[in-house]
Amino acid sequence: VKFTGNMASTSKVPAQSRNLPWVEKYRPQTLDDLISHKDILSTIQRFISEDKLPHLLFYGPPGTGKTSTILACARQLYKDKEFNSMVLELNASDDRGIDVVRGPILSFASTRTIFKKGFKLVILDEADAMTQDAQNALRRVIEKFTENTRFCLICNYLSKIIPALQSRCTRFRFGPLSPDQMIPRLEHVIQQESIDISPDGMKAIVTLSSGDMRRSLNILQSTSMAYGKVTEDTVYTCTGHPLRSDIANILDWCLNKDFTTAYNLILQLKSLKGLALHDILTEVHLLIHRGKNSRTDNVFSLLNNLCTYFIHPLGSVQETRM
Repeated sequence: VKFTGNMASTSKVPAQSRNLPWVEKYRPQTLDDLISHKDILSTIQRFISEDKLPHLLFYGPPGTGKTSTILACARQLYKDKEFNSMVLELNASDDRGIDVVRGPILSFASTRTIFKKGFKLVILDEADAMTQDAQNALRRVIEKFTENTRFCLICNYLSKIIPALQSRCTRFRFGPLSPDQMIPRLEHVIQQESIDISPDGMKAIVTLSSGDMRRSLNILQSTSMAYGKVTEDTVYTCTGHPLRSDIANILDWCLNKDFTTAYNLILQLKSLKGLALHDILTEVHLLIHRGKNSRTDNVFSLLNNLCTYFIHPLGSVQETRM
């Protein structure tokens, strides 16, 4: 695998970084290190080069590079010695009320730098966790101190950001990463950490991650440390996800057993392996979707009844059917 930019620069990892979680140890440090959303990166690079960076709003699912992108921008804008005095990074899910806006954010944004040119940067992660009052207060702060401060709001759900804030920011959507984007980065980490991994183990990690790079690295690290060798079975076991063989058994029971027997067998398997009903239903649905079976209508009917059994307090079969 060939790596572009400074992706391989983590081969000489400082001693203090060796015990970090891999999501931090291998976090991209520059914009060139980022592996996805090249159109967004090129636009932001142009903003920076022309010294016209607007207020930003990054939104999209977790693990898609939102925080890494703005931190890489901040490192490009400010030297190491300036970083702490010019950048304020807050997680809005910790302090989500109006006090955090009136306190540290207002204090930071209103203070001008005497001997340094340029603007300050406020990074507000998980901004969708802020109360509506806090968001309205933030809107007024953004309006008042735009001349010397830029704001970057990061959230998973754009609908939870009030329109008044959205309209004051340039919005960028970070979609889930594709397998083609994730696999080279995972292979780089595998090479650096000397991990023993099988092809089906890599496929399982990518599948379970659903485009979330952070989740894929967490699965890789936890499976490697727990089992040594990373295979499909160890990945699914480590994450508490049902194995393919378990799903095949469940489908077979639904098709070939009466409802009461199938229910009891599935309940026993669920309790024995600590499986989540959501994961079972998702995997059964995918298996049915991939296959061609004339009896799938029966399976959907049985699964619908099964959901009723698990969700509602368990009673007799006769009572539940009523």
